[in-house]
Amino acid sequence: MKGRVVGLMVLALMGAPQAQVLTPAPGGNASQSSVEQWLLRLHAASRQRSYVGTFVVTTGNYMSSARIWHVSEGGQQLERVEALTGVPRSTYRRGDQVVTFLPANRLVISEKRDSLGIFSDVLSRADASMAQFYQLKAIGRDHVAGLWADVVQLVPRDSWRFGYRIWTEQATGLVVKLQTLDPLQRVLEQAAFSELQLTRPISGAEIGAMMDNTDGYSVKKPELITTTADQQGWQLKAQVPGFKSMSCHTRQDSGSVVGHGPLQWVFSDGLASVSLFIEAFDAMRHSKLQGHDQFVMGATHMQTRRVGDWWLTVVGEVPQQTLQMFAQSLERKK
Repeated sequence: MKGRVVGLMVLALMGAPQAQVLTPAPGGNASQSSVEQWLLRLHAASRQRSYVGTFVVTTGNYMSSARIWHVSEGGQQLERVEALTGVPRSTYRRGDQVVTFLPANRLVISEKRDSLGIFSDVLSRADASMAQFYQLKAIGRDHVAGLWADVVQLVPRDSWRFGYRIWTEQATGLVVKLQTLDPLQRVLEQAAFSELQLTRPISGAEIGAMMDNTDGYSVKKPELITTTADQQGWQLKAQVPGFKSMSCHTRQDSGSVVGHGPLQWVFSDGLASVSLFIEAFDAMRHSKLQGHDQFVMGATHMQTRRVGDWWLTVVGEVPQQTLQMFAQSLERKK
């Protein structure tokens, strides 16, 4: 689940360039066009805002934090994320290139990724269908990290997804706090800045230099191999409402001829994401997991299932019933 925490940290790299986010009065509902415009504004701001801050993610009794430096220069986005809890690590991003330094192992992992987090991936694809599954409500305003923020809530229109409460800084529209809510409005997970400076924290050249300095480290470069579920012989016999296929790929260590990693098939409804990991069934390894086929950590749920000669792991920030529908719908093509 550590990847989930990193993803939530980078949620905060999204923001809106305008202070006015919604027109309805507090408690009122926004129109379909407001939902789309609001999401697209969040995405647009990441190209205009530089800042530095401490970000804290809370899931039940578990808490993690990181220091984030975000630089926007000439249309290019550069980031440095320094873990303050857990395993020491520094993660850098420049465009789609992500480099992670693991000092305890003297190891660097350099790879290409479409994005680092949930919102950063889906906001770029926000479309009219979003409003079919979420209702946008303006709540009011609040004080976060010493800054005034507008508060809105995204209310799911069905039981296939969770809701969200989001705080955006009034002057810039930067996301400063986010909560994932269950159907009873209980907070499953919270990600928020505890401290934030809306200034250029560091130059892009400085981040790039740190990112490229791998002296004294072994460098591992997993290769991302793009494919399709159809090419790999998989299909869903039933679609989960609102969730669209976003990508499908495997990873392979650099220099290896065999040993492809699991197939990862990613779906999103525009906010929540679900990943299907498919690999060959290993009796010694996977038999130990049978009977322990569900896992919950905050908003993140997981299910496992054997599908013939294959082993399926479904992970997502959605209710268990949503994962179950994905798991039961996956089948080999005839």
